[in-house]
Amino acid sequence: SEQLFVEMADRMAAEGWRDAGYEFICIDDCWMAPTRDKQGRLQADPKRFPGGIRKLADYVHSKGLKLGIYSDVGSKTCAGFPGSYNHYDLDAQTFASWGVDLLKFDGCNSESLDLLAEGYRRMSVALNRTGRSIVYSCEWPFYLRPVQQPNYTEIKQYCNHWRNFYDVYDSWSSIKSILDWTALHQDTIVKIAGPGGWNDPDMALVIGNFGLSWDQSVTQMAMWAIMAAPLFMSNDLRHISPEAKWLLQNKEVIAINQDPLGKQGYQLFKDKNFQLWERPLSDRAYAVAVLNQQEIGGPQKFTFSLTFLGNGLACNPACSIQQVLPASRDCGVYSWMSSLSLEVNPTGTVLLKV
Repeated sequence: SEQLFVEMADRMAAEGWRDAGYEFICIDDCWMAPTRDKQGRLQADPKRFPGGIRKLADYVHSKGLKLGIYSDVGSKTCAGFPGSYNHYDLDAQTFASWGVDLLKFDGCNSESLDLLAEGYRRMSVALNRTGRSIVYSCEWPFYLRPVQQPNYTEIKQYCNHWRNFYDVYDSWSSIKSILDWTALHQDTIVKIAGPGGWNDPDMALVIGNFGLSWDQSVTQMAMWAIMAAPLFMSNDLRHISPEAKWLLQNKEVIAINQDPLGKQGYQLFKDKNFQLWERPLSDRAYAVAVLNQQEIGGPQKFTFSLTFLGNGLACNPACSIQQVLPASRDCGVYSWMSSLSLEVNPTGTVLLKV
């Protein structure tokens, strides 16, 4: 409801979320009335959004924040509300007139892959035609993938970020499956990511809910930073623990995630216990993540040669290493040929800046 989004905007402004860089509040499916109005325009559910979306957008903007909204490329949204098919220009103009700053465009109920692709292209053009700056979040490759390999070069021409894989759930198995999928497909998806277009391993950071342990929460935050993922929280900011807040607002991790070079990280190494990931950063730095995949037992030691990193260049001739997560500490200066030993909790991750 309108009230929920107002309360979230208040929290984001008052409790440091906006200052940490979280600037969008996004409405997902089910915000609409079941039918369009007499002019054919989408309208908000009158009971739950009595002031309409324009009023809500004005309120969100007054807090120094931006508003995101949801629609669908097909005839209906995933939940059965009116979709944008045959209304792309009208819907783009409507969203712009309301002061919307982001559109999440889903891919349900499209009759064919050709219509799906045409719809994503047409909505992109329609949004640009409004003259308003609106971030365009697509689900295009996710709906293509079962049938054909997405053309990411084309998708990036039209979209600002794009979903590749299933919805995230508030569970460790969901986070794990997203990481496994990303590693498996990194040869095709990593190279396309960069300023203006990003792989979206589903919007939601589920940190601050119920399904993840502390170590698993650390893993999600660290790995979303490595993957250059858009950071969207799916949680209730009225009931969030101080620990979860500390993690989600961690400036060092957010700086890695938002690094201006804009390169996505990738998995370097995997055995039955550990994964080693790296992400090139600006100023010849690297973010490095070591994930302990084991789900039983206590902390395990992982030792690796620093020559592994950055094609052998990250520590040549020497490098300083800073641990970012699970806690910030200085690890010291290392020479090119040395090894690093880390202790990592089960399902936990140690995130480093090299």
